[in-house]
Amino acid sequence: MRNPISLSRAAVTLGSVGLIALAIVAAPMLSGAPRTALAADPTTNDHVIAVSGTGKVSVKPDIADVSLGVQTQAGSAKAARDQAAQVMNSVLAALHGLGIADDDIQTSMISISPVYDYNSSSPSITGYQVTNIVNVHVKDIAKVADVIDNSVAAGATTVNGVTFDVADRAAAENQARDLAVKDARSHADALATAAGVTITGVASISETSYNPYPYYYGVADASKGGAPGAPSVPTPVQPGTQDITIMVSVSYTI
Repeated sequence: MRNPISLSRAAVTLGSVGLIALAIVAAPMLSGAPRTALAADPTTNDHVIAVSGTGKVSVKPDIADVSLGVQTQAGSAKAARDQAAQVMNSVLAALHGLGIADDDIQTSMISISPVYDYNSSSPSITGYQVTNIVNVHVKDIAKVADVIDNSVAAGATTVNGVTFDVADRAAAENQARDLAVKDARSHADALATAAGVTITGVASISETSYNPYPYYYGVADASKGGAPGAPSVPTPVQPGTQDITIMVSVSYTI
């Protein structure tokens, strides 16, 4: 067997072409470098166009949620509670008279708290305050004003606000989603044309919805209390329109 020295001398006798070939083949073997192919897999397509699209649909609300309640104050906690319970029962009866079912009325808060007199050097309890709030789901948008007015006439002292919505939200979201995807594809087509490439498919897609709820405040003031009898002027309620927005992010393969 030839030793390394004799092999090296033999390599010197080769022509220039043979020497270069020997060096190319021997270098990885001598250095211990891994024999890994660096060429990309021709079946893999890593080229994409990433775009976003937005779809917006304006709808007219057809349902609402009204937050209202009763706040009473008396010398004892029991007396304040009894007064609040009596008034709230009257409010519930008024709601039932409008066709609001018990399933659409949910108590959201009940609190009993002391009332302090801070005018003296040593604060003292002068009475107790009871607050009872319910959330009323109104399926007929035309009854929102009656829900407010009849509740106040029955003794409600607090109306915190109205939340409007649409019963068939899924249909509006699907329409906005379709518009968002078409918007994204329009952006991608414009980029592909400018770059001189062709879109071949979709690599990924994600969605984000943005649907803020409009609120109507200032319907009643708790400090003024509920006036007996029907109001002389109905409470104006304007549902307006609501925008349902869907945003998508799409990566198209090219």
